[in-house]
Amino acid sequence: MQRIEAKNIDEYLAAFNEPVKTHLIRLRETIRKAAPKAEEKMSYAIPTFFLGGKNLVHFAAFAKHIGFYPTPSAIAAFAKDLKAYPTSKGAVQFPLDKPLPLTLISKMVKYRVKENTALAARKKKKQS
Repeated sequence: MQRIEAKNIDEYLAAFNEPVKTHLIRLRETIRKAAPKAEEKMSYAIPTFFLGGKNLVHFAAFAKHIGFYPTPSAIAAFAKDLKAYPTSKGAVQFPLDKPLPLTLISKMVKYRVKENTALAARKKKKQS
């Protein structure tokens, strides 16, 4: 991963050339549409979306792929759909030489929104 000293996601994206920048912009737009209430931040020096006080998803650019980090639960839930991509416990790699699977990414983000929303509701109920 190219280490980018960015204060926000806009600065992070601005540090890349095409076609990486286009992939990152499309990924960001897809996440925003799937999680309109999520807050954008930089965490671990990479773009991150937060919802309900918790990480929702992260992403980052690498030399040959875009790393997408939707947590281990989403990787497990979408394992069948992710067979075409290298994955690890909490990450998936989308090659730069292919279009991003934006529909799949959107589904994964929506899955994470449901998880974070349910977790926040349980936490709030516990505090009451």
